[in-house]
Amino acid sequence: MNRRSIRNPFLLIGCTLLSIWVSAQPAAVSVFISGREGYKIFRIPAIITRPDGVLLAFAEGRVQGGADFGDIDIVLKKSRDKGKTWLPLQKITDNDTLQSGNPAPVIDLTDPRFPKGRIFLFYNTGNVTENEIRQGKGYKQVWYTTSVDGGETWSAGVDITLQVHKPLQPSINPAYQFAEDWRCYANTPGHAEQFQTGIYRGRIYIAANHSAGAAKPDAGDYAAHGFYTDDHGESFHLSEVVSLPGSNEASAVALPRNKLMMNIRNQKGDQRARIVALSHNGGQKWDTVYFDKQLPDPVCEGSILNLTPHKRKPVLAFSNNASEKRRDSLTLRISYDEGSSWPQSWLIEAGNKGRKGDATAYSDITVVGKNEIGILYERDNYGEIAFRLIRHK
Repeated sequence: MNRRSIRNPFLLIGCTLLSIWVSAQPAAVSVFISGREGYKIFRIPAIITRPDGVLLAFAEGRVQGGADFGDIDIVLKKSRDKGKTWLPLQKITDNDTLQSGNPAPVIDLTDPRFPKGRIFLFYNTGNVTENEIRQGKGYKQVWYTTSVDGGETWSAGVDITLQVHKPLQPSINPAYQFAEDWRCYANTPGHAEQFQTGIYRGRIYIAANHSAGAAKPDAGDYAAHGFYTDDHGESFHLSEVVSLPGSNEASAVALPRNKLMMNIRNQKGDQRARIVALSHNGGQKWDTVYFDKQLPDPVCEGSILNLTPHKRKPVLAFSNNASEKRRDSLTLRISYDEGSSWPQSWLIEAGNKGRKGDATAYSDITVVGKNEIGILYERDNYGEIAFRLIRHK
């Protein structure tokens, strides 16, 4: 059968309506290859699209190896041809021999001072490993840097830790004394979000997570939250904490009628599915929190995006490893009803076919053009970060 000749892309399998990949799609393109350009490994992809169509792909450049802590920079590459080719690497942040990571970029398109848009890149730094911080032995900080020329140059980092973090231990200065004993802290990772319509138009929202109090063996000390700015980065505010213990890395998406959804990793792993938190006031408080059994997950990161942010009827895209057992089967899904169902799906990359290691892992998605989604993702047991363009109806 000629797959390109199939007109109806829907198959009824049991009681579930699924879309199969019926048209030829461009091949994956390597963007960051581990062991090159001065870095042993690249991890944690994030991607956004400038108003002029240029793609900006961010990642952690890990100098010494694959560990989450160490000498880690945030690096950037740009593409002017929808991901076919990529310009040379730029280093955006450098915390000497310590880490700067969890890149969360977003373009502020509502600030009248910057009619061409102002890029925010939120990131984290830390002085010891995650496990040590969970034991109260170190600290994490939250920063942002900005660019007003499309990512060519970047401002000095701005420390916003006091506004968005609640550590008990005054490790940095006495002003860091809070009552809630937040310890580990991380941005999303992946792109941040901005409301383009409604009463919260202009709000920049960053999904995040933290650990609170003593470390628990089942990861129940983790919880997701968000932080946001309504004045283009002049001040920041914290959301309510998601009520489900073990909620962790998250991705946020703005919805019509002033709503916001966070799609969240379950660090406890007791249910191998994505957690969803819904808000009716722009992500300040959570009305509903539940597991979405339509979205299996092996305890990994995922990315969610509104493909039609200016329209009343949103089209959502979501990417993650659609497996309960291991990091493989990276899948891109489409929803036309604000995440109640996901009738279309594309398998971006399959499993390792018995080989050891992770076939795919973290990913991030962006709108590239009309009916075009770009996905930036880890593949080949963290051997590279690749980009793939998906054309959809």
